[in-house]
Amino acid sequence: MKMIRAIIRPERADTVADSLSEGGFFALTRLDVFGRGKQMGIKVGNVVYDSLPKTELMMVVEDDLLEKAVSIIQESARTGNIGDGKIFVTPVEESYTIRTGERGL
Repeated sequence: MKMIRAIIRPERADTVADSLSEGGFFALTRLDVFGRGKQMGIKVGNVVYDSLPKTELMMVVEDDLLEKAVSIIQESARTGNIGDGKIFVTPVEESYTIRTGERGL
């Protein structure tokens, strides 16, 4: 299993979530976050905004579905402009359903 964390533009979050659902990925967690990337925020006149609003989507997928999920996120989140976001993938060793105690996805 792999955990995908995608930091994307807030205005693309619904589009990405809908695209993931259409691709068969229904479970995800959505968080409103603030941060900055390589561009170190934006400067408007003399004012620097170094913490920009972003949305973080988190989901866990089976290894064989990783590339499909990442591709869907990339295609649906991309605007072609600086600040489109980043995707991080990490291994997941175990998962448990709290209600049933069931192990695995």
